[in-house]
Amino acid sequence: MHITKDLVAAAATPMVLGILAQGESYGYAIIKQILELSGGNLEWTEGLLYPLLHRLERLGHVEATWRTAAGERRRKYYSITDQGRAELAEQRRQWAAVIDALKGAWQLTVPALEAQA
Repeated sequence: MHITKDLVAAAATPMVLGILAQGESYGYAIIKQILELSGGNLEWTEGLLYPLLHRLERLGHVEATWRTAAGERRRKYYSITDQGRAELAEQRRQWAAVIDALKGAWQLTVPALEAQA
């Protein structure tokens, strides 16, 4: 399934903040988790994720630290801040309103679509 660039962009911040609210993570792991959460429908690239992480860091929503785990290469780990948790809560409220509106709008179209079938 192709998901439009606009829809991916709109969901990017709450998606990343939601993942980081579960615990710190690094870029590749975030991309992999998004792919899994979407059932393979969202294939993010580093070119999408890292500018977003840098923006979230500048805004104070996430913090980053470099670490090297035993036997692994050096990675930059990201964690959500208190400000990021507040932003995530606000984004969840906004998305809930959008989802409710979509459900209402689409429910109105079901009889019309069934009549056309």
